[in-house]
Amino acid sequence: METAPLAADDPNVQLVIDVLPALLAILVVSALCGRLFEKWGQPRVLGEMVAGILLGPTLLGRIAPDVQESLFSQDVKPVLYVLSTIGLTLFMFLVGLGLDHHAAPEGFKGTAGALAVSSILPAILAGGCVGLVFYDSLSRADVSPTMFALFVGGALSVTAFPMLARIIYDSGLERSPLGVLALLTAAVDDAFAWCLLAFLVAFHQGGGLGESVRTILLAALFALAVMTLGRRGLSRIGDRVERTGELVGGQFCFIVVLVLGAGFFTEEIGVYAVFGGFMVGMAMPRSEILQNALRDRLRDTVQILLVPIFFAFSGLNTQISGFTDAATLVPLVALIVTAFIGKYVGCVGVMKARGFSWREGSAMGSLMNARGLMILVFINVGLAQGIIGQRAFSLLVLVALVTTASALPLCKLSLGGTWPTQNEDGQNRAVTASVSAGTDSGVTERSASG
Repeated sequence: METAPLAADDPNVQLVIDVLPALLAILVVSALCGRLFEKWGQPRVLGEMVAGILLGPTLLGRIAPDVQESLFSQDVKPVLYVLSTIGLTLFMFLVGLGLDHHAAPEGFKGTAGALAVSSILPAILAGGCVGLVFYDSLSRADVSPTMFALFVGGALSVTAFPMLARIIYDSGLERSPLGVLALLTAAVDDAFAWCLLAFLVAFHQGGGLGESVRTILLAALFALAVMTLGRRGLSRIGDRVERTGELVGGQFCFIVVLVLGAGFFTEEIGVYAVFGGFMVGMAMPRSEILQNALRDRLRDTVQILLVPIFFAFSGLNTQISGFTDAATLVPLVALIVTAFIGKYVGCVGVMKARGFSWREGSAMGSLMNARGLMILVFINVGLAQGIIGQRAFSLLVLVALVTTASALPLCKLSLGGTWPTQNEDGQNRAVTASVSAGTDSGVTERSASG
């Protein structure tokens, strides 16, 4: 008579035993770092980014290498990668869901378009030049100088729309000209960034011009189908939700299947899963009831569980050491300065040309430097697809941290006002933001209570 195998002998049970401690460590450290950074007046996501680095070889791997290796073994890393990919696909769906350029005042669209161009092109050009200058020391040997330069420039052109939206709303600026323009500009910026990333991945992985063109055409046809046929089909769900006032389980299940299915398709054609999730989010009906229901059901699971896993996985690929060495410090400083100036100068110029004050232009340039999670997604795709190597990845992670951390303080300094603090329960207290008089389009003093 055969006896049942012991649980410890079952590889599936052993995998659970291996993965759960890693997940617990990720959640605890991410929660602690996120809370700490909130107390310091920084976005929670910045603390979660730091938590991912602390769990990697930079800190935990240095002070307790055996613990780090035990928590994040070679068997655990693939599971974390799968979970983080699912989380990012759902997260990018929520990002696409939040982009609604149709809601903007007509007169703002031209200014937002000019701001987007001034925010993207200088960053790409300046970042590309830095990429070319340091190509020999930072790039992989199998990546062409043009590809590496475009990727670095694209990474520096990213703005984190979700983080920016949180900053704007927490600061009480969502109805001000500055807040509306910032959100519109970031929306265009994000959409361009993911299209550029799809383009770069297609060319890098295509194995030839013909195959690259095929991948790009498939991606374009997919986007067209989702934004036309997909949008019409999804509008029926939006209409039903509007009539009934609720999103039922079957409808929610269908949407999640559609998001993950789109991610699977774009992954199969070589464009990466996050692009599929983003496009489905863009195609969703702009029904307030539907959007609120989807956010309520997805946001906490995605942001509290799955996104920190992505940060941890990024941290495992980040090795911050030897930055006092000129060979590393010089390109790092060049990337940080280029990243900031590439966004800042163009935005200040456009805002001033459109009749805004210098303070508002400076605030806009600062806000556009909030790269947050989005640049990490961008460079993680590049690392996974072999466009950049470990060293360039680590430097760009530091660029993400420094520029994101500077965005909120510099914007506050530019506006010359007091921004919100938070109660123990996370609710906003009184908010005031003021800019100097002298322009009809200026942000006026405002206070609100949470």
